[in-house]
Amino acid sequence: MAPTRRLTAGLALALVATVLLLDLAAGSVPNPYRAPALLALGSGQVASGGHCAALPGN
Repeated sequence: MAPTRRLTAGLALALVATVLLLDLAAGSVPNPYRAPALLALGSGQVASGGHCAALPGN
């Protein structure tokens, strides 16, 4: 590995670690009982919040 690759890899890992630490420090632990389903395949939940849910005439 060239020194530039090591530097870039180190900076990328430092950025990821910083984002993770900031997220852990600023946020609270998510409640799994109030979280939406990760995959809503056949769960009966209606699509919301995206352009897919913006039907014409609504």
